[in-house]
Amino acid sequence: TAFNSLNHDMTLTEFKFIWYMEYSHRMWGRVVGLAYVLPAAYFWRKGWLSRPMKGCVLALCGLVCFQGLLGWYMVKSGLEEKPDSYDIPRVSQYRLAAHLGSALVLYSASLWTGLSVLLPRHKLPETHQVLRLRQFAHGTTALIFLTALSGAFVAGLDAGLVYNSFPKMGERWIPDDLLAFSPVLRNIFENPTTVQFDHRILGIASATAVTALYLFSRKIPLPRRTRMAVTSLLTVACMQ
Repeated sequence: TAFNSLNHDMTLTEFKFIWYMEYSHRMWGRVVGLAYVLPAAYFWRKGWLSRPMKGCVLALCGLVCFQGLLGWYMVKSGLEEKPDSYDIPRVSQYRLAAHLGSALVLYSASLWTGLSVLLPRHKLPETHQVLRLRQFAHGTTALIFLTALSGAFVAGLDAGLVYNSFPKMGERWIPDDLLAFSPVLRNIFENPTTVQFDHRILGIASATAVTALYLFSRKIPLPRRTRMAVTSLLTVACMQ
């Protein structure tokens, strides 16, 4: 239906480009899966994994499999025929956000586990400032994760095409159609204007939180490695 109503003039070369893009993504995902499972099985058989590490390895391998399952579930939503709809075929923004969120958790857990093995943990005195810095860092992490998930909703709804001016959205700071859908809660997940507005606010909040975290860390005596990490975080936030 989509081909007949929207893409009837697509050439075989154009179709192959899309097909190979999807195929490459799937093959790369399977390579990543093998890169997890095969070494994990080898290290396990050799007895090189401690009991806690075995739990981490099982959890990571489970996440890899879950990520692939979510990917299939997401793509499936873009192939379902929608009655009386001739819109561009698209995957569910909810499933896209779940797929991206799962990937971020998998990547973060892998990085955390790897660094925990490679780098010994610093024995810092648990001062009030250090505890506050840790809480601030955890809160900033959650905010960045939420911002990234909101980006999946922007992508899923093509919400980036609605307004292309900044900092205002069109001629207004707060667009007229911000709460056009009913009930109001639907706007957060299904109204392209609201989704883009939320993503902008979350992005600004994330950048502000990272900057504040950096400035706060400058007041605390920290190991060189920690300072490098906070400075790198600010650098990447500015680039983003």
